[in-house]
Amino acid sequence: MTSELRLGVNVDHVATIRNARGGGHPDPVRAARTAAQAGADSIVAHLREDRRHISDDDLIRLLDAIDIPLTLEMAATDEMLDIALRHGPHAVCIVPERREERTTEGGLDVVSGHNHLKRFVDDLGARGAIVSMFIEPDRAQLEASRSIGAPAVEIHVGAYCDALIAGHEAEAECLLASIVDATAYGVEIGLKMHAGHGITFDTVGPIAAITEIEELNIGHFLIGEAIFEGLDSSIKRMRGLMDKARAEALGEAIA
Repeated sequence: MTSELRLGVNVDHVATIRNARGGGHPDPVRAARTAAQAGADSIVAHLREDRRHISDDDLIRLLDAIDIPLTLEMAATDEMLDIALRHGPHAVCIVPERREERTTEGGLDVVSGHNHLKRFVDDLGARGAIVSMFIEPDRAQLEASRSIGAPAVEIHVGAYCDALIAGHEAEAECLLASIVDATAYGVEIGLKMHAGHGITFDTVGPIAAITEIEELNIGHFLIGEAIFEGLDSSIKRMRGLMDKARAEALGEAIA
């Protein structure tokens, strides 16, 4: 159980909008600075193999421009490992990646990729990065993540968020229960627990109320909401909802 709940803001889709037209606007570095001023605890950027949003230059500029930690999301490839080791981000989250997907679709299979992934954890950890695995809320995946030496995992909560938004309450309740179980088990076996993917204003409360979770990473929704109410306002609103849900959960636990 932790009272602190960190917010990581993913700026990938600022770059997506920029790349749709070309040029330099909007700039993900400017978005990262705005996010930091609005209350983000870290910035997240996914450097994909196909460079469909964040570029190598964006990564360099982000590392130079922001004073809060940067988490680099990356696939487990030699190219990305070389980039991460060269630039030394504060944290690295290993994610699955397929060229045909629009965005990350589900968690990494650490069980099957055990031997391959361990090298990434060892090499990045030796460089000083906090390495996490992006996984489904599954005990076998948690155990595999611990066995390769990853200090943290990020639980994929997208299926829960999608079910809740669609009004499938029974399914959402079942999915939330699996997230609660996974986070409790992860802490029990010594992992730091993060969560992300698909989180909105309407879905953040129940996730933030899980007191074992230390960090939420949110991107696409916040960038989309920025069109209507501004990035600063969107982040502050999300931060407030997170903090309210965590405070209420801790109040109930203490009582």
